[in-house]
Amino acid sequence: MVKVDVLRGPKEITPVIDEIARLRISVFRDWPYLYAGTMEEEAKYLAHFAQSEHACVGLARDGDKVVGATTAEPMPSTHEEFRAPFESAGIDISAIFYFGESVLLDEYRGKGLGHAFFDLREEAARAWGAELTAFCAVQRPDDHPLKPDDYRPLDGFWTRRGYQPRPDLVCEFPWVDAGEDTETLKPLMYWVHSLFSA
Repeated sequence: MVKVDVLRGPKEITPVIDEIARLRISVFRDWPYLYAGTMEEEAKYLAHFAQSEHACVGLARDGDKVVGATTAEPMPSTHEEFRAPFESAGIDISAIFYFGESVLLDEYRGKGLGHAFFDLREEAARAWGAELTAFCAVQRPDDHPLKPDDYRPLDGFWTRRGYQPRPDLVCEFPWVDAGEDTETLKPLMYWVHSLFSA
């Protein structure tokens, strides 16, 4: 049976950073992220959430095996690249909660864990006093040669959760694609949800 725990602060998050890092590298190597990450890069990225005062990490375990993870924190505390589209548009970020990644091993998808990850992050957002929640997703061209024929985007799932795409809010973040040697900037479009909407 899969159990989902909410972790906060360095004492709870730091001990599982390596496990989450390995999971992220494995899941994000697939389409559409094609991310060729390293443990060193991951450790640095995830340590940020351990040190962020109001951040939370959701961790899904099947027995002792980490099978999924998700992160969230107040937008003012997150990385500059992720804040930039809102700040450039003159949008007040003081009441926005930023949702980082949700990663889940293939065989555990479609079992309600995606909803559980949204639920726990939205609960953390409300507890902090947020009015909006937001996350961004990479944008790849439809004719990309590595796009699988059977790929199904998550847009429908996100829409059913009450999130709306914001093509006007796009950030750029660099990483090395699988099979390449150098970093390139990738566009990531935001999806936004009002916690007070019906």
